[in-house]
Amino acid sequence: MRFSRRFMMARLVSTLFSLLLLLSATPVLAADRLDSGDTAWMLVSSALVLAMLPGLALFYGGMVRSKNVLSTTMHTVAAMAIMGVQWVAIGYSLAFGGEGRFIGGLANAFLCGITPESLTGSIPTYVFIMFQGMFAVITPALISGAIAERMKFSTYCVFILLWGTLVYDPLCHWVWGDGGWLLELGALDFAGGTVVHLSSGISALVLALALGRRIGYPQERLVPHNLPMTLLGAGLLWFGWFGFNAGSALSAGGSAALAFATTQTAAAAGALSWMLLEWLHAGKPSALGAASGIVAGLVVITPAAGFVTPGWAMLMGLTAGPVCYGGVMLKHRLGYDDSLDAFGVHGLGGAWGAVATGIFATVGATGLVSGNFHQFWVQLIGVVAAGGYAVVVTTLLVLVLKATMGLRVEKDDERMGLDQVAHSETAYS
Repeated sequence: MRFSRRFMMARLVSTLFSLLLLLSATPVLAADRLDSGDTAWMLVSSALVLAMLPGLALFYGGMVRSKNVLSTTMHTVAAMAIMGVQWVAIGYSLAFGGEGRFIGGLANAFLCGITPESLTGSIPTYVFIMFQGMFAVITPALISGAIAERMKFSTYCVFILLWGTLVYDPLCHWVWGDGGWLLELGALDFAGGTVVHLSSGISALVLALALGRRIGYPQERLVPHNLPMTLLGAGLLWFGWFGFNAGSALSAGGSAALAFATTQTAAAAGALSWMLLEWLHAGKPSALGAASGIVAGLVVITPAAGFVTPGWAMLMGLTAGPVCYGGVMLKHRLGYDDSLDAFGVHGLGGAWGAVATGIFATVGATGLVSGNFHQFWVQLIGVVAAGGYAVVVTTLLVLVLKATMGLRVEKDDERMGLDQVAHSETAYS
């Protein structure tokens, strides 16, 4: 009888011990296990972000004169080609291939060491690389909005290659890469407010100032040639932005659902606030203003998409209109020619979004509204550091390229239009 009781007690203890081992091991196994649902969502998200690129081409292309529509859309197509190759060759490795404070390394150049079995979280590393690669493509393409109708195409191609390598890749590592100093500091950037929009927008301003104003600006009214094209582009950007923001959760779960909801809410609120503000200021709401408001709301919510509730997202979208509308009006007061408002929308919108994240964060992090002044301070540091770095490196690139290749087309070529000069084609025959 005693032996039976001892045997049963030993079996019970052994079973409990085994159960504890199993429970303690489960999280580790889950972290290294492929999740087909997460993988499917990230494949779709990568494709959605890619769809933003033709959206951007249409958005920008409709805003220029008809003689420059092909050259403007080619700025985006060139970025798809050049940065698509650069990211696989060295970009991913510099951004995510090491644990340095300021840059990765070249251990994963040409995706060396990556196999179909390699995992990043619960998705194949190849999927993560392609998703992040879409960000690397669209970021320099955003800069082209400030240089439309007057920059040499050859110089632009060299510029985006160098800028992507020397500005985007390091900033990406600072914020998202293992060991990145802004990541270690605690900076929040869910989907790229600092990495993508602030960096490209402020670099666009530097390039616009270096190029100078278009012939006839601002005395002549250089009106968009096809606003329905711009509205279609804005719609594609809105559609693709769900992958941009919700995909940045890197899984098909609650965080992605939240980012999806905040993205939709902020975009709608941004369009609404811009239209109302323009109605009050200019007397009528314009189609171009509505399209710009959509993008402004999307830009501002990007760094906060997974950190705020839809209510705060609505407030951020409503503030996006005045902030970015004021940024666009700034060029008229100061006299610089940010052709398609890259700085006014992306630069200022990205900076405000990053700061606002430090104010309104309540999900997975806390901001100023929750009494966390430290997070607000960290966000300010991130904005100043990323913006300052982008300005310095972009300025150096501009000086070198101006001295070697030249930045601007000849005046006669500019008057003729860059479609014919750069590509020997016309958009409309």
